[in-house]
Amino acid sequence: MEAVEAVNCTLAEMRAEFRERMSKFEAGHSSTPSKLASGGTSGLAQDYWTFKRFMFDALECLQRQMEFFARDMDAQEMRGRRKMLLIHGVPEIPKENTSLVVTGVIQEKLKMDNITTSDVRRCHRVGSFTNKTRPRPILVKMQEVDTRDKVWYNKTQLKGTGITLSEFLTKTRHQVFMAARDRFGVSNCWTKQGHIYVLGPDGVRHRIVSHSELRAIGEPAAVPERSPATVPERSPAAVVRRGKRGASKK
Repeated sequence: MEAVEAVNCTLAEMRAEFRERMSKFEAGHSSTPSKLASGGTSGLAQDYWTFKRFMFDALECLQRQMEFFARDMDAQEMRGRRKMLLIHGVPEIPKENTSLVVTGVIQEKLKMDNITTSDVRRCHRVGSFTNKTRPRPILVKMQEVDTRDKVWYNKTQLKGTGITLSEFLTKTRHQVFMAARDRFGVSNCWTKQGHIYVLGPDGVRHRIVSHSELRAIGEPAAVPERSPATVPERSPAAVVRRGKRGASKK
C-alpha cells in the first residue's frame, strides 16, 4: 500500500507540474495574437490544445487506475484482517501471557465463559513499551470468524470497564474513520466488518471506505449561534392601551 501511495503522490506531482508549465508557456505567449488563449484556428493553436487535453486526460486516467488498484489492495488486506480485533485499556504486566490475558478479559468482562485459549490463534501487544501508565493495545486473531464476531457484537458489556474493542482497520480506512469522526462526531460514525458507517446530516446511513466517498457526504448542518434574549420594546401607545385594559378589568 505504501508503494501505491507513493505512485499516487508522484502522479499528483506530475499533474501539478504539467499544469504549472502550461500556465507559464501560455503566459509567455500572451504578447502574441491570442490564438493560444482563445483556441484559435491556426495549426499551432490546435496542436497545442490537443496536446494539453491529451496530457491531462492521460494523467487523470492513470490517477483513476491507481485509485482502483489501491482500493482493491486495501480490500484484500482488510479481508486478511477479518478474524482480528484490537483490545484497548488492558493493564500490562511484565512477562505476561497475552493469550491468558485476552481470554480472561473475554470471560470476565464479556461473560463468555465458553471462549478459551484454544479459540485464540495468536495475539500480542502492539508497539514498543514506552509508557508504563498507558498500556499498549492487544492485537488478537481468533481461530474462526464466527468467534471473532461473537466477541465483537458483545462489546457493549465493556461499558464502564475502561476496556474497549476496535476493528483492526487498514491504514487507509483508519485515516478515513478518524476524519469521519472529526467531521460528523464520534456518535455518528462506527465500523462493522471493516466498513465505515457514517450517519449523514440528512439522517441517511452511508457505508464508505475511502476519502472520496467521505467527501461525497454532505456537510454537517451548522448550529446557529444564539444571541442573548432581548425583551422587545413597546411603544408608548401600546403601554397606554394595556394599562386601560387592565383598569377596565378592575
